[in-house]
Amino acid sequence: MQSSNDRSRLAGDGPGGAAGHREVRDRAGAETPGYDDPWYDALASGWGEPAGPEGHVAPVPRARREATGPAPRGAAEVYLEVQRSAAFQEVRSRYRRFVVPAVAAFLVWYLAYVVTATAAPGLMARPVAGSVNVAMLAGLGQFLTTFLLTWAYARHARLRRDRAALELRWDTQELTRGVRGGAS
Repeated sequence: MQSSNDRSRLAGDGPGGAAGHREVRDRAGAETPGYDDPWYDALASGWGEPAGPEGHVAPVPRARREATGPAPRGAAEVYLEVQRSAAFQEVRSRYRRFVVPAVAAFLVWYLAYVVTATAAPGLMARPVAGSVNVAMLAGLGQFLTTFLLTWAYARHARLRRDRAALELRWDTQELTRGVRGGAS
């Protein structure tokens, strides 16, 4: 049986199986160690889509520490280490670079609609086509921009953040697994 990310599932392995770590075959046919992630979907992670007008997305640095220092003493230190990592900061920065301007633009558009409806009712009552007036078009525009903003957010997350966040999640799980003595 094939999973959504083109890795074959082994018998007894899967979301309900006891073994999360297993050998998988990559596209070239070589066996590599991997983890069966039931939430991973290659299409949802932006595979096969252009990254934007530049054609690529800048790589996110790895969060995993090198074997230069001692291992963290507890899970809290692991999470703090990941939070301080360049990879986490880059994911948060990409999130803020999209969300802050998008929220500001949408709030300005919404407040302009409310203020115009309150301060200039004659303008909003002006007919455009038949019984459709400016207020109705602006109100429908609010719905349209909500859907467009939702689509843009989901696309931005898929193309710019999801893959890096998934890598951070796996790195964090591997580090906390090491803290707990290999128990999962």
